[in-house]
Amino acid sequence: MHPCLSDPAAGTADDVRRRVGRDDVLRMEDITVVDPKTVDTAVRATMLGNAMEWYDFGIYAYMAVTIGHVFFPSGNDTAQVLSSFATFAAAFVVRPLGGFFFGPLGDRIGRKKVLATTMLMMAGGTLSIGLIPSYATIGFVAPILLVLFRMVQGFSAGGEYGGASTFIAEYAPDKRRGFYGSYLEFGTLIGYISAASLVTLLKALLDDSQMEGWGWRIPFLLAAPIGIVGLYLRLRLEESPAFTKALEEHAAAGGAKGQRADAERGAEVPDKNLDAGSFAEFRRMFAEQRKPMLLCVALVAAYNINDYMLLSYMPTYLSDTLDYDETHGLLQIVVVMLVLLAVIHPLGAYTDRIGRRPVVIAGCVGFIVLSVPCFALIQNGGLVTIFLGLLILGLVLVCFLATMSAALPALFPTEIRAGALSVSFNISVSAFGGTTPFVAEALVSGTGNNYTPAFYMMFAAAVGLVAAWMMEETAGQPLMGSHPSVATDEEARELVATAQE
Repeated sequence: MHPCLSDPAAGTADDVRRRVGRDDVLRMEDITVVDPKTVDTAVRATMLGNAMEWYDFGIYAYMAVTIGHVFFPSGNDTAQVLSSFATFAAAFVVRPLGGFFFGPLGDRIGRKKVLATTMLMMAGGTLSIGLIPSYATIGFVAPILLVLFRMVQGFSAGGEYGGASTFIAEYAPDKRRGFYGSYLEFGTLIGYISAASLVTLLKALLDDSQMEGWGWRIPFLLAAPIGIVGLYLRLRLEESPAFTKALEEHAAAGGAKGQRADAERGAEVPDKNLDAGSFAEFRRMFAEQRKPMLLCVALVAAYNINDYMLLSYMPTYLSDTLDYDETHGLLQIVVVMLVLLAVIHPLGAYTDRIGRRPVVIAGCVGFIVLSVPCFALIQNGGLVTIFLGLLILGLVLVCFLATMSAALPALFPTEIRAGALSVSFNISVSAFGGTTPFVAEALVSGTGNNYTPAFYMMFAAAVGLVAAWMMEETAGQPLMGSHPSVATDEEARELVATAQE
């Protein structure tokens, strides 16, 4: 049996010592006991803030056709949609810059402050889009401003996933990281559902001229009150226990002598020399973390291409390519996401028992085998067959939604976790995820083959399958460079006793 397919929750003493980076006897003071109520509060507040972030981001995706008509010259509907998706992708061009900036910043000043900043920037960028005059009013200045504010959104999103997933992973007990990690993508789905539901309601109540005249602004303008609520929630968060404990250890070590002692015992704690800049962290990332960063890029590519294909591009595919009623298409996507909400937590908890790798592998195989049949069902054009095709793709996608927030942070050590994850995640999202709607629309328009999006999904899943097979199983084990984290004193005593055997 492959070593990573053994019982992940067992967490042998050797596994614990290797992940923590120390070879001496495990003691009670080495174990972080987290209060379940505190974890619940922190995780839910992070999840709600993430939902508000992705409401802002999702609004643009679901308004793509209308935005194309409002902000770009008329005359060619396909060109307008492609221009709108190109602007959608523009936000992803700057996401790596956001990751390079916010990730290392989170490793130096803490996760909480970065999460509050990204929330404020995302809400501000979305509100600003809602205030831009149309192309008919100010000409080419309109799409220029649209691109500018989309880039503000993209820059803030560059720090969101890495910071939020790191924060939740560092708060969660080791044996429940999959369950708590699934809250992050639960929040993402809530954001998308809220955005899609509001857009669906507006399209049902308003005609095309009203939507293009003023109706499209309503979802964007709602970003202001939503942003205030999200900022309030995030400012109330306490810093993660793993980061706090690492800072305390570093302060206790004291100066160069303490750093040498840390290096001798293998402990991985934040390097305060990074206060002078992030160059040292970047150097360490690319020198020591090449393999986990490449694995992260591949996994995120597989996850995000399929995620954006289903949740962002599919409404446009249904209406623009298949001439399906736009409101009905959005409504079906909403229902699929509601089903995923019911599945994601149980599956996240299940990965704490069987591991992340088997579930990710199952998701990759599912997309390779089922993408074409599902697109055949969707192209049948019937209400039931379209929903069935979307639902099957959604249930395969949930294999990624339930695992990534727990699996990806565990690839990296504590002191550079937010930075390494943010950089590699956003490089991948920028290159593959954000370009998915544009690439899919271009493939369909250029080839005339309505199955090309399915082939693209299969290719992404094949890349993810290779990465998942190479990924180390980390379920039930401490985060690399962090002390073991448990929910009760009894668990801590059992862990110490096991380590002494």
